[in-house]
Amino acid sequence: MQRLRVRYAKRGRLRFTSHRDISRAVERAVRRAGIPVAYSAGFSPHPKISYAGAAPTGVASEAEYLEIGVTTPSDPGQVRQALDDSLPPGLDVLDVVEAGPGGLADRLEVSDWEVRLPGAERELAAVAVEKFLAADTVEVERLTKKGPRRFDAREAVLGLVVSEGTDRTAAQVLGGPCVILRMVVRHMTPAVRPDDVLTGLRLVADFAPPVPPEVTRLAQGPLDAETGALADPLDLDRDTTRGGEAGPAGELVAG
Repeated sequence: MQRLRVRYAKRGRLRFTSHRDISRAVERAVRRAGIPVAYSAGFSPHPKISYAGAAPTGVASEAEYLEIGVTTPSDPGQVRQALDDSLPPGLDVLDVVEAGPGGLADRLEVSDWEVRLPGAERELAAVAVEKFLAADTVEVERLTKKGPRRFDAREAVLGLVVSEGTDRTAAQVLGGPCVILRMVVRHMTPAVRPDDVLTGLRLVADFAPPVPPEVTRLAQGPLDAETGALADPLDLDRDTTRGGEAGPAGELVAG
């Protein structure tokens, strides 16, 4: 069985779609595109499609990942086009590669988030960020399936800055600037989300944006220990194809 790894975006109104609805849309698109998806064994077989590091409902993303098992060797480029054509606008397939060794989920170590705060004051945001980063711990509470849970939001944050400039569209609508936060957050258990960081900013500096934030995940992947930058998690899969040339069916032909 060949495994294909897919990067897709969740944009616009589709950010409010639940993960369950997205998985249903992907399954329908796979059938519509004629992708030879493999099925599990047993009384109730399911398509072999798995998801890694899915963003919460209400959050847009440029870096969502899934893996599809197929029964017939398939060309990743053709799968990308066919799947993208079969998905609704707002669920956009950006990249497809043949899976190499290792698990995809293990590579998703950190996320790079952009958080837009229309109507917030930049000076107050800068002070709150400074106090948050200076704190050793910032305990926040979130309601989980098992009830309220307290955890340290500061430990997971590797980087947090206030971006320069204003959002003109937000300024026209709200009559004020739009503060943009960029944060790099390590994946931990429990997961620390951008709204947890915003809760932390409120706790340390009483910084509370006037309207709900607009959150977008820009990237997720392994962290480069030397540069501190995020790497593309699919690069390792591309490396396994170097030295060969993809044939018509997606199989490798020795160079």
